[in-house]
Amino acid sequence: MSALAHRPFVKMNGLGNEILVLDLRADPVPVKAAEVRAIARPGALSFDQLMALYPPRTAGTEAFVRIYNSDGSEANACGNGMRCIAVLGARASGKKTFNFETIAGLVACRIGDRPDWVTVDMGAPRFRWNEIPLAEEFQDTRAIELQIGPIDKPVLHSPSVVNVGNPHAIFWVDDVDAYDLARFGPLLENHPIFPERANISLVEVHKPDHLVVRTWERGAGLTRACGSAACAAAVAAARLKRVGRSVRVTLPGGDLKVEWRASDDHVLMTGPVETEFEGRLDPEILAAADAA
Repeated sequence: MSALAHRPFVKMNGLGNEILVLDLRADPVPVKAAEVRAIARPGALSFDQLMALYPPRTAGTEAFVRIYNSDGSEANACGNGMRCIAVLGARASGKKTFNFETIAGLVACRIGDRPDWVTVDMGAPRFRWNEIPLAEEFQDTRAIELQIGPIDKPVLHSPSVVNVGNPHAIFWVDDVDAYDLARFGPLLENHPIFPERANISLVEVHKPDHLVVRTWERGAGLTRACGSAACAAAVAAARLKRVGRSVRVTLPGGDLKVEWRASDDHVLMTGPVETEFEGRLDPEILAAADAA
């Protein structure tokens, strides 16, 4: 039987980005990729990301957080998921500020004026080709040579690329709904230029302080909201002087506020979360992982 059987979970979402939280700090056990896939499959507890909380490794942090995509792969960052675990921490402790550690580094969270609104410090974005990473060198990552479609009339082309915890490619379009992202997303996510795969976003500059974004999320597919993609889009647009450093980002699931702070280059993302339900992991759901 899986070591995760009967473990308590909380199902939450950030603007429709479905998050499952497992608090394993009291009795830590490893989470296997096959277990993640079994829990995430349709008819079980479908989600985009699973946030597994482990005992802190660094003084002053609440937990070491491992983040799993629904396909079982591990993610470096999940802004919507961080907001979810910050809200759970606030409910348990009454505190307003939290520091968590992920494989991408330390992440600071602050509860807002409303208990379900959280600001997450996503850290400083990285722009060098080998930091994103890309498979070949590009001196200017504001636009790289990559396209989908005919050479003389590409459907999508010249994305900006940036790492905001995860690798992101941002394609600038006039209408984010005019493209079949479910078709192009997997091709671009797995393009050889991205050795660690990438999140693929279509971004429309609606106003100088307003972006509209749709994202194909690495390891999860189409999502109603991707926090790190919202941050990546805001930073990439600011680098191209298309927006300022503070913008509203509209995703299919709702709006986030993103600020690229000039004082230290850190990206601050603010938005809401919802708690859907709580339960314990059904051994029958995990049986598929045991059989794998």
